[in-house]
Amino acid sequence: MNYIKNILPKANSYPLLAKATRNGSKSFSTFYPVKSNSFNQQNLLPKTSKPVKHMLTLEDYTPAEIFALVEKAHLFKRVSKATDLTEKEKLFKQNVASKMPLKGKTMALMFSKRSTRTRISTESSVAYLGGHAMFLGSQDIQLGVNESLLDSSKVISSMVDGIMARVNRHEDVLELSKYSKVPVINVLSDTNHPTEIIADILTMFEIFGKSGQTVEQAVKGLNVCWIGDSNNILYELIGAFPKCGINMKVSTPAKYPIPQPRLEKAKQEGLVDVVGSPSEAISGSDIIITDTWISMGQESEKKQKLIDFVGYQITRELIEKSKPSEKWIFMHCLPIKPEEVDDEVFYSNRSVVFQEAENRKWTILSAIHSLLVEN
Repeated sequence: MNYIKNILPKANSYPLLAKATRNGSKSFSTFYPVKSNSFNQQNLLPKTSKPVKHMLTLEDYTPAEIFALVEKAHLFKRVSKATDLTEKEKLFKQNVASKMPLKGKTMALMFSKRSTRTRISTESSVAYLGGHAMFLGSQDIQLGVNESLLDSSKVISSMVDGIMARVNRHEDVLELSKYSKVPVINVLSDTNHPTEIIADILTMFEIFGKSGQTVEQAVKGLNVCWIGDSNNILYELIGAFPKCGINMKVSTPAKYPIPQPRLEKAKQEGLVDVVGSPSEAISGSDIIITDTWISMGQESEKKQKLIDFVGYQITRELIEKSKPSEKWIFMHCLPIKPEEVDDEVFYSNRSVVFQEAENRKWTILSAIHSLLVEN
C-alpha cells in the first residue's frame, strides 16, 4: 500500500488541470487541488503576428461589420443560385471557384450538442471553399471531460485552420477562443447564437429590401417583436438589432425576464421595448419571431414551462387581433414544437422559416470566408 501511495500524483504536481464540466463530471481540481497562481496563463496565450479574429457574439461586431457579413452572404447566395449575374458577381464566382481558398485547410466542428442546419451549413460551406470539415462530436474527443478546455484549444488549434464550436456554456467557447491560434466561430452557446442572427438579417433584407438598396438601408427602421422565452436567440437579437437600427418589442412571461444588464446595454444601442403581453408586442410589427420554449438540455423544465407560457403560442387569431403591419412575416430558427406556433401560421405564406433556414448556409459561408480567408 505504501508503494501505491508513493506513486500517486501529489496535489501540486499538475498545476494546469482545469475544470471538466460536461455531463455533470467533477472538475479536475476535485481530484488534484491546485493553486490559482501556480502558473502564468499569459505564457499560454497564442503567439501570432496579429490578433486572432473570432465570432463569439455580434455584441463584439460593429453595425458596419454585421452589414458587411450579410452583404457577403447575399453575394454568395446570388453567385450560387442566380442566373442574371452582374460582371462583378461573375468575377467573384470565378475567383472563388479557381482559387479554392480553403484547399488543403481543415475546419474542426466541435459540437457538444446535436445539430441539423448548423452541421449541414458548415460542412457544405467548407467544401464550397475547397476545405475539409472534421466533425468532432461530444463522443469523439475529450473536450472538457478528460482534458481541459485550455489543453484542447491549444492542441486542436495547432492542427486545424479554424474551429466551429457548438457548446453548452458560453464560458466554454470563450475559453476555447482565448487560447486558440485560429479563428473560433460560435455556432451556439447557452447565451449566444451569432450566425443565426446574421441569417435573420439576410432574410429580412431579401423580403423587405428594394432594388438598389444596401442591407442597412433595407432593414433600418423595421419593427421586430419577440414572443416567448428569454434565451440565447433573444440575447443575440437584442445585442445586434438595436445598434443596426432595427426596433424591437419583447414579450416574455414574468418568470423569464431578460437579465437586467443585457437589457440596459441593448437599450443604450437602440430601441428595445419590453411589453406586458404578446398582443402588445405584435401590434405594428413587421416581423414576428419566436423560438422553442424548451431548449436542448432543459427537457426537465417542460411541464412547468407549458404552464408558465400559456397565452404565448402564436396563432392566426392572436396575430389578427393584435394588428401587426400589413406586410408582416413570421420567423423561427427551427426546429419547431407545436406549443410555440400553430401550423396555420408556421406553414402559411407569411412564414419564411425555410428561407431563413437555408440562409444559415450563406451566412456561415460568409463568416468562414471573412475569418479564414479575408482576415
